[in-house]
Amino acid sequence: MSGAGQPRIGLLGGTFDPVHRGHLAAAATVRDALELDRVLLVVANEPWQKEGTRPITPAADRYAMVEVAVAGLDGIEASPLEIDRGGTSYTVDTVEELRATHPEARLYLIVGEDVAGELGTWHRSDELARLVELVVVTRAGAPSTPAPPGWRATLVPMPPVPESSTEIRRRIAAGEPVAGVPAAAMRYIEERGLYAGSG
Repeated sequence: MSGAGQPRIGLLGGTFDPVHRGHLAAAATVRDALELDRVLLVVANEPWQKEGTRPITPAADRYAMVEVAVAGLDGIEASPLEIDRGGTSYTVDTVEELRATHPEARLYLIVGEDVAGELGTWHRSDELARLVELVVVTRAGAPSTPAPPGWRATLVPMPPVPESSTEIRRRIAAGEPVAGVPAAAMRYIEERGLYAGSG
């Protein structure tokens, strides 16, 4: 941790439908590698890239799953910023909000390699590139995807994690055993009956 001085805050955004151990592993790996003070798991309110592709679990449920999953994890927090703001979730708006409330902080946008190559399609991506330092979580043995021009990028390697939210939803809907979901989040899913009968 950086301690006194300029706070270092990481942002790992997503739909988290549901949150799984891969998300938590990425947050913890980057936290440790870059000595971040906090990593915010920013739960999208209306994820524009997934709207219309499949039913999205209500934002309140997705946030609650992340909140229970990160309880007790040092320096990793659930963030409701995009849910509180309402409407479609754009990362650049979230970063601007954090800049306003934490003007002294260094902000690190954490993405997976699968996302790094798509950053040029993001809303106001040129502005976003100027506001954050990009962190690309790379998987050992996988080909590296470069970030678009104009981004300051740091690569942080991480062992491959097999979990996938899509596969977890499928397995729950099929009544199959599920691995990779933090126990507290799995309890929430079961109590709320989430994903039953969905794909």
